[in-house]
Amino acid sequence: MTDSVMSKAATMEIPINSNGDTGALQEDDSLEQAAKLQWSLDEKVESSRGTRDLQQVMVSGPNLNETSIVSGGYGGTAEGIIPTSSIKGPAVHYNPEFNKRIPVTGLGPNMHHSSSSSSVTAEETTHGVAVEKIEAMRKWSLNTYKCTKQMLSERFGRGSKTVDLELEAQIELLRDTKRKYENVLRLARALTNHFYNMVQTQHALGDTFADLSQKSPELRDEFGYNAETQKLLCKNGETLLGAINFFVSSINTLVNKTMEDTLMTVKMFENARLEFDAYRSDLEELSLGPRDAVAMARIEAAQQQYQVHKEKYERLRSDVTIKLKFLEENKVKVMHKQLLLFHNAISAYFAGNQQQLEETLKQFNIKLRPLGADKPSWLEEQ
Repeated sequence: MTDSVMSKAATMEIPINSNGDTGALQEDDSLEQAAKLQWSLDEKVESSRGTRDLQQVMVSGPNLNETSIVSGGYGGTAEGIIPTSSIKGPAVHYNPEFNKRIPVTGLGPNMHHSSSSSSVTAEETTHGVAVEKIEAMRKWSLNTYKCTKQMLSERFGRGSKTVDLELEAQIELLRDTKRKYENVLRLARALTNHFYNMVQTQHALGDTFADLSQKSPELRDEFGYNAETQKLLCKNGETLLGAINFFVSSINTLVNKTMEDTLMTVKMFENARLEFDAYRSDLEELSLGPRDAVAMARIEAAQQQYQVHKEKYERLRSDVTIKLKFLEENKVKVMHKQLLLFHNAISAYFAGNQQQLEETLKQFNIKLRPLGADKPSWLEEQ
C-alpha cells in the first residue's frame, strides 16, 4: 500500500496557471494524508527492525531500471515521462575492497609512531648513561669511605694491617737509595755547571793571551805559552765535560725513570693493600653480627668483594717483587759502568793525560761536541 501511494505521488502532475500560481487541487489533501501515513509507517518499521547499515541499503535499494524520470517538470505532459527501462547498467553497489586498493604509508600515525619510538630510544640511552654514572659514583664513594676508615683505624692503632716484612724492607731500601742517588745527581749537576763556567773562563783567557801576544812584542813568547796552555786545558775540559754530562744523564734516567716507575707500582700495591684490609675488616665485622637472611646476603657480597681485592693485592705484590729484583740488577750494571767512566775521566784530566782521557770516551762510545762549535772563533770575529 505504501509503495502504491508513493508511486502515485511521484508521478502526479501539478498544473500551473498562466500567471505562474499553482491551482488549488483536490489532490493536495490526499497527498498530505499520504505523506503523513508514510511517516507513521516508517517510524513503526524503524522501531521494529532498527537501523539498516549502508551496505544493505545500497544493495537492496531500488534499481534504476524500475524507476522513471520526469523531464518535463511541473505541469508537463505525459510525453515528458521517460521510462528508465531503456537505461542499461547495474544498480549502485557498495564495494568494500575499494578502500584497500590505495595503501597509504609514511603518513599519519606511522610517522608519529616512528618519531615517538626514536625519542623513547634516546631517552632510554640517556637514562642508561645516567644510571651508570650514579652507580660508579656510589661504588667510588663506598670504596673511599671504607679505605678512609681503615687508614684512620691503622693510624690510631685500632685496626689490623697486613704486613710483608721482607717486601716492606726492600721498598724502604729502594726509597732510601733513591734519595741518596738524587743527592748524587744534584751534586753532579752542580759540578757540571761549575766546570762548564771554568772551561768558558779558560777559553776566554786563552783568547785574551793570544791577543796580547800579538799586540805586545816584548811579551809575545810569554803570552803565547799561556795561551797555548789555556787552550789545551779548555780542550781537555770539554772532553771531561762530555763524560760528566753522560754520567749525569745516565743517573737521571736511573733515578727519575727506572726507580720512579718501580715506586709507582709500589704505590699501587700499597693502595691495593689498604683496600684489601678495608674489605677484610668489613667482612670480619659482618661475620660477628646476626645471621638472618639480610645479614647473610650482605656477608656473601662482602666475601665476593674481599676475594676480588685479595687477588688484586696478591697480583700487585708479585709485580712489585719482580720489579724490585730487576731494578737491583739494572742499578748495579748501570752504576758499575758510570762510576768507572767518572773515575777514569777525572783521573786522566787532572793527570794531564789527554790520550787516556780520549780513550776513556771512546771506550764508552761518547761523542763530543765542542763548546764553541756554534760560536765563531776569534780569528773569524776579527
